[in-house]
Amino acid sequence: MDFMPSPAQDAIRAAISQLCADFDDEYWLAQDRAGTFPADFHRAMAEAGFLGIAMPEAVGGAGLGITEAALMMERIAASGAGMSGASAVHINIFGLHPVVVFGSAEQRARMLPPLIAGREKACFAVTEPDTGLNTLALKTRAERQGDSYVIHGQKIWISTAGVADRMLLLARTMPLDRVRRKTEGLSLFYTKLDRRFVEVRRIEKMGRHAVDSNMLFIDGLVIPEADRIGAEGEGFRAILHGMNPERILIAAEAVGLGRAALRRASAYANERVVFGRKIGQNQGIQHPLAQRWAELEAAFLMVLKAATLYDRGEECGAEANAAKYLAGEAGFHACETAVMTHGGMGYAQEYHVERYLRESLIPRLAPVSPQLALSFIAEKMLGLPKSY
Repeated sequence: MDFMPSPAQDAIRAAISQLCADFDDEYWLAQDRAGTFPADFHRAMAEAGFLGIAMPEAVGGAGLGITEAALMMERIAASGAGMSGASAVHINIFGLHPVVVFGSAEQRARMLPPLIAGREKACFAVTEPDTGLNTLALKTRAERQGDSYVIHGQKIWISTAGVADRMLLLARTMPLDRVRRKTEGLSLFYTKLDRRFVEVRRIEKMGRHAVDSNMLFIDGLVIPEADRIGAEGEGFRAILHGMNPERILIAAEAVGLGRAALRRASAYANERVVFGRKIGQNQGIQHPLAQRWAELEAAFLMVLKAATLYDRGEECGAEANAAKYLAGEAGFHACETAVMTHGGMGYAQEYHVERYLRESLIPRLAPVSPQLALSFIAEKMLGLPKSY
């Protein structure tokens, strides 16, 4: 049992850290204030070949696993880029995995290379206003008309839709009251985001202003059958292949964000002098920071376990949910402790930890709530009755 990264994995981490050094905290603070997408960071990641880290080599990717992708995302967030930097490239790592698994050779060759090269950006259009995490109750309709589908419906909390060229869309091709099983009747599409038929309305939110979140109002969007991924009515089965990787990557990002916060808090505690001594000499400062370090380290071990299981093709649902839960909590508490370590200055933007704290709520809340992650674990690992 080896918990240490391989030389190749260490090389990935070093390369990401070097790339991120060109995009420091001041860069991310400016992006956050302006609320503009970090296009130059996205471009740098594409030019370095990292947008396709977990994509097949046949379409221009690196052909590596979710373990390597998790190591990469942790380094991005830990650089100070936080969730803004991670979310700018997040969709590339997990979002199009259903295309890799269920797409035809023609679809993979057509859809994946532009994303890997950074020529196109995508968004993940699944969540709806009235269904939340109850994906099987989605109402967006895809009505068959010849060799095309016409889409009507709404989506919410769709990241990067403001800059996206394409979207991975889950829609209902058969009414819920006509399906034999609740998991049937949903179909998955990867198609052009045609703004003539899709209104993208930005949601003003608490943090991560550099990466937009949106509501989508879809009215009469025509999607060719060639853009449907997998068989009609089996979209839920396809989308499941992206859920565990998403949880693993979000968890890695939460750990990275927490580590960035601890780095700044420790540096401040080593410099700030009050009552004639550095505040870092006080155990009231030391112990919370040390506890946060231990929590982050433990959470990251679960991230690596879940990623390793996934890459081996083994069941990892409980581990992925546990990683997301543990890392979300650890990342949040690390950022909270960093603000408290700074005292009043932690509330000032120039010290950056207030931005980290605002962003730390994202992996705590999404893509699944802490409570639902715990309910899943209770059912699957402890044999308790299903509660949702």
